[in-house]
Amino acid sequence: PPTMSINNDVDVVRERTAQDTEETAPLLQGAVLSRARGASFASSVFNLMNAIMGSGILGLAYAMASTGIVGFCILLVLVSSLAAYSIHLLLKLCDQTVWCDYGLFFFLFLNKHSISEPFLFSRFSAMSSYLFILKSELPAAISSLLSADSPGNAWYEDGRLLLIIITLCVVLPLSLLPKIGTLSDPQACYLFFSCVVVVKKWSIPCPLPHNITSLSGAFKVRTAFLSSAYAIPTMAFSFLCHTAVLPIYCELDRPTKARMQKVTNIGISLSFLLYFISALFGYLTFYAQVESELLLSYDAYLPRDIMVITVRLAILLSVLLTVPLIHFPARKAAILMLFGGRAFSWLIHIAATLTILCVVLILAIFVPDIRNVFGVVGSTTSSCLLFVFPGIFYLKISRQPLRSFDSVGAALLVVFGVIMGVTSFCVIVITWAKSS
Repeated sequence: PPTMSINNDVDVVRERTAQDTEETAPLLQGAVLSRARGASFASSVFNLMNAIMGSGILGLAYAMASTGIVGFCILLVLVSSLAAYSIHLLLKLCDQTVWCDYGLFFFLFLNKHSISEPFLFSRFSAMSSYLFILKSELPAAISSLLSADSPGNAWYEDGRLLLIIITLCVVLPLSLLPKIGTLSDPQACYLFFSCVVVVKKWSIPCPLPHNITSLSGAFKVRTAFLSSAYAIPTMAFSFLCHTAVLPIYCELDRPTKARMQKVTNIGISLSFLLYFISALFGYLTFYAQVESELLLSYDAYLPRDIMVITVRLAILLSVLLTVPLIHFPARKAAILMLFGGRAFSWLIHIAATLTILCVVLILAIFVPDIRNVFGVVGSTTSSCLLFVFPGIFYLKISRQPLRSFDSVGAALLVVFGVIMGVTSFCVIVITWAKSS
């Protein structure tokens, strides 16, 4: 790349690569910047938004109900700005080390197995959230398509049973493929979701009818302080895209750090807009009765609405096809962590696929509320990948003096991530204890 300041960093990469074992060296050499030029600015923004947009959008209205509109706006601006700044630090490190893989920054001061661990946990959490959506939304989708005279307590109203069937019949066969392409377009799906939330704001009376109560009644047994502990982790979960940023940078046409930073700023800003609109209109529709998963809130008031049914089916299809896509890098990270650079083996491939799906399926079946997924994952894995690790990497790898602006910013980013993660996780555990 024309603006890469490689200097002696190339020698550092070569020395570290030369000291590696045969199974790790190809990994490092493949991650040194070898750009497939041709991706336009607009397509890069599109790809970044696809990496950002995810199931977190379903929980942001609940977060706004917990913190209030003003508090939510402040926190969402804070988290999105810090996400953009942490990407800025990663891009600077990418230029200095000529490495275009987030995981390989771990290799500079940790052993090779640590390359895979953070991504494995993040993929597990993402798959758990998507399978949980399948468990909660499939029964509602099927019920909305059937007549109102259908008998209750039918087998298709059991979300756990439906989840097991769908996992065995659809997710497992797709996940067993050794290679998999792009199966879904989550960005378009969540854009449609935002539009439906806005339109349906005017279809439900305000105030809500007193004879209809929330499906879960979660707000009856909680305080605003305890529930706000889920807000920042949910936002961190929603803006986590850092593992995809550097590969997008590699493929950008005329790659420069400034150009990629513009891609980042526009992608995060547009995602911020969709997130905020969905959260605001979802909250203004249901207020304190909003569910931790927004779509479930419509079942009590618009059980057979065509637009709600359509967006529900669109999200279910997107989620169903996205799980195998997330499973592919999770399986690759697990095999790399356990077996290194061993040649492809169907036995290992099938065993890893079944093990990962079983673990994720068990988590999705027994977790009672999706806010627990957002809260725990956001306060642990997401906060580390979004705040803590980029700051630590910059402080340890960058040649900038410790008193420089970015070094101070990286240190503050680490402090914020640690405090936010530990505090949120502790408060969430307290919430569980009080609920039990």
